Amino acid sequence: MCGINGFLTYSNLKNHSAQLKFMNNLIIHRGPDAEGEFISISDSFTIAMGMRRLSIIDLSNGDQPIYSEDKSKVIVFNGEIYNYQILKNHLIGQGVVFKTNSDTEVILRLYEKEGPKSFGKLDGMFAFSIYDKTINKIFIARDFFGEKPLYYSHTINGFIWASELKSIISNLPHTPTIDKTSLALYFQLTYIPAPFTIYNGIKKLEANHYIELNCSKNTFSIFEIARSTSYVSFDSKNEAIKITHDLVKQSVYSRSISDVPLGTFLSGGVDSSIVSLCLAQQQNKKIDTFSIGFDKKSFDESDKSRIVAKLINSNHHEFIISEKDLSANIDEIILNFDEPFADSSALATYLVSKKTKDFVKVALTGDGGDEVFGGYNKYYMGKLNRRYTSFIPQKLHAFSLNFLENLITTKEDSRGNRFKIKRLLKSINYNGDFYYNIISLGFTDAEVKTILNSDLYNSDGLQYFKNKIQSSNNSISDFRIIDKYLSLEGDMLVKVDRTSMLASLECRAPFLNKELWDFANQLPDSYLIKGWDKKHILKEAFKEYFPNNFLNRSKKGFGVPVGDWLRSELRTELLSFIDETLVTKQNIFQFESISRLVHNHLDSKIDNTFRVWAFFCFQKWYCNVYEA
Repeated sequence: MCGINGFLTYSNLKNHSAQLKFMNNLIIHRGPDAEGEFISISDSFTIAMGMRRLSIIDLSNGDQPIYSEDKSKVIVFNGEIYNYQILKNHLIGQGVVFKTNSDTEVILRLYEKEGPKSFGKLDGMFAFSIYDKTINKIFIARDFFGEKPLYYSHTINGFIWASELKSIISNLPHTPTIDKTSLALYFQLTYIPAPFTIYNGIKKLEANHYIELNCSKNTFSIFEIARSTSYVSFDSKNEAIKITHDLVKQSVYSRSISDVPLGTFLSGGVDSSIVSLCLAQQQNKKIDTFSIGFDKKSFDESDKSRIVAKLINSNHHEFIISEKDLSANIDEIILNFDEPFADSSALATYLVSKKTKDFVKVALTGDGGDEVFGGYNKYYMGKLNRRYTSFIPQKLHAFSLNFLENLITTKEDSRGNRFKIKRLLKSINYNGDFYYNIISLGFTDAEVKTILNSDLYNSDGLQYFKNKIQSSNNSISDFRIIDKYLSLEGDMLVKVDRTSMLASLECRAPFLNKELWDFANQLPDSYLIKGWDKKHILKEAFKEYFPNNFLNRSKKGFGVPVGDWLRSELRTELLSFIDETLVTKQNIFQFESISRLVHNHLDSKIDNTFRVWAFFCFQKWYCNVYEA
């Protein structure tokens, strides 16, 4: 697990090593154990590739860069390849000789044999760059789900890429301007999915894609990584349940290979409980499990994690988070994303990662279980939308929504039934865009128009994804695919990667397995959600190991009561962000609209937690970048 940096330049500057080292030092938290660099200077261009290493596999011989036998090819790599031993054995059978036991070398040797088509054989999380001197090309690739980040920027002077935005920004002559599409996406979704970033001229490489960069011409193309979709036949539901059980256990096993201590994040929900159970069954000693709780009881679910910890007999570590913990870390957490990011559960994920790092170096998580097996309330809300719009005329809905607005308005950050009903009713859509509405946790497109100045408002920032996905937006499978491109890549995985890497902890997600994803895509929707039973087949596969109905208990996840904290510990800073002088100088927001939104929340007239938190995170980022 590491962070990587690289650049191709046509300038005559001679400080390439210092430049690369500076980029590496900016991401030292991603790899505090070691660093490496490769620099090649020719008459026409210079190539530099560097990395920071968090040593997990092959501690003594796994340093990077790693070279081919004739030194014509070189790789720097961030991530873990879980099937590297299988791939290695296959290559050894073909006569390939290895010098290390690392997964990094396997990627390079496989590329030597098969070229970029080999990238589709990799099961894991990764971002890597390979320079092939024989053809003067650089290949830069990102994994299937987008677990590992990769940013890039192309100019007339060259090409630059990195694991984190800060490394690219540090090498530009000036801070780029804000991208309007990304601004709209952020305030709708509360995050910015690939290929967009908040900056003009900088992009994210989309998941399951690679860049082919021609060093001689300074041109590049982006390709989807081709792969063979796995297919597992089954004749009955019971057989499908058994296959689910076996595939999950196999995935946990493959993701538990490590030369350093590992444990699990245990929230007490279905996914983390199953992962923890499987790991405990596979280890020959007690595993370590880690959970967090909150001093606000409506957000605290630590009792559920205790039940599972006792059941699997783990060494359980529980940490209670207060506002003081938040105030001590909030700047470090929010600003480390390098662009606006408003998933408040990132605060909790960082704090549990920081505590966990005191005990282990790797943590398995339950991330991806909801997307793979259909675990979100929003999935069966799609069914409700179809039924509702077929019976209730659109004009009646609009009238009813206005009438019910006061009845369903919440005044505190509780996220209970009234919150869920309001979110559902405001997401009802008669034009087929219901699911895009339900995943927009911030502002609706119409609301974005009321808070941004007209010259910065970009209508329907989601259109790129609607065109790309081409989903009918009707079934659970449709919703899961949209989530893979948007919520998973842009939010969940960004949150886990940046917060865990900030704490120098590696997180692995057994549910994010291509074979599991392919199998779930074979299943009928009724296997994923039966009636109102979400993740039905997954729970059926593991219910025998847990107390009766335990897997059917409701779960909030790593929710954080930031709505309350904005009214107390963060109030003064929030008010500074709606100072009229600042807002006028920014020329981004409509002052009256944004001021009213914030004051309604602070005065407990309307709970605007998600939208005010999105504004707060944006302003904190903006002031750090443009006002510092």
